[in-house]
Amino acid sequence: MRALDRSLAGNKAVFVGPRNGDFDQAVNKTGRKPPFPFGIKRAFPARTDEKPQGKSVAQRAGNTIDAKGALRCKTRVMSSRIATIALVVADYSEAVAFYCDRLGFSIVADTDLGGDKRWLVIAPPGGGARLLLARAEGPEQLARVGDQTGGRVGFFLETDDFARDFKAFSEAGVRFLEAPRHEPYGSVAVFEDLYGNKWDLIEPKG
Repeated sequence: MRALDRSLAGNKAVFVGPRNGDFDQAVNKTGRKPPFPFGIKRAFPARTDEKPQGKSVAQRAGNTIDAKGALRCKTRVMSSRIATIALVVADYSEAVAFYCDRLGFSIVADTDLGGDKRWLVIAPPGGGARLLLARAEGPEQLARVGDQTGGRVGFFLETDDFARDFKAFSEAGVRFLEAPRHEPYGSVAVFEDLYGNKWDLIEPKG
């Protein structure tokens, strides 16, 4: 193990790991063991007039040391997104009939997993997060069908033309729970799917 840089350790003890034969050489040269337990380079506050030599490993990685000697880690920018959300359903076929035939979704993946299970993924025509239609198994999952969010609106379907889609969904038999509202954030109306899950159809205000 290599010595820890003093710029990271601050006033803490700095440990130096042994290299091949270091301990034996120290004993042979002096005839006695080092004054500190071997491996401890400093066990008391560092002198304030001492400056670290060059950049530490952490600093070379893009991190910084503030005025008080605290390590400030570099923020890493990651590219991530919510790709798929599981929607618990009672039956694959009836769920597909509602979402594809009435809402205009399309099937993007349908793989037989064996045991009468499928990896069935659907998506709205405009893209965005997809839905994995997960057939419920057992009484606990069946009890969650239509109630994944405890009665709250749990899904939000954005549109570029609220009036068009409100009319099309209504004519297709989708049940809206309210008349359209025009809020500061956009036009919206709540509808429910075949199981009772609540959705917002919303056209955000540009």
